[in-house]
Amino acid sequence: MSQDTMELDDIDRGLIRALCEDATQSAGALGREMGLSQPATWRRIKRLKELGVFGPRRVDLDLEGLGFGVTVFLGIKLATKGRVSLEDFERAVRAIPEVQTVQHVLGLFDYRLRVVAQDLPDFERVLRRRIMTLPGVGNVEANVLLSEERCPGPI
Repeated sequence: MSQDTMELDDIDRGLIRALCEDATQSAGALGREMGLSQPATWRRIKRLKELGVFGPRRVDLDLEGLGFGVTVFLGIKLATKGRVSLEDFERAVRAIPEVQTVQHVLGLFDYRLRVVAQDLPDFERVLRRRIMTLPGVGNVEANVLLSEERCPGPI
């Protein structure tokens, strides 16, 4: 095992799963669930943070409750990479408030965007007036999100 590989035991993985499910749980509540004292649980969480297991804290928004009833994943192929820099495209797309994520990917498309809108007519407006006018945009493929379920992943 390399020096960069983290050693996680079953309790660490259980804490990670529990915090992914509900990050607001106290160390005391997590400890009771895991059979640990509150201080032992806190030390483990602190160690996991120091190891870089947890990224920045974020709030999981209820987009529909905020009026955004449509989520669309866009695949974007740049027309000519030589004529527009990737940095110019990324800077312009990050300025669009409806774009939640920008992923530079390999494959058929150069970028994958997660875009939210109030409804389909609102999404069409965002697509026509904001996305399609970005520097270098060539082909665009849209996939409307029908449902989403979060899975715990490999931990």
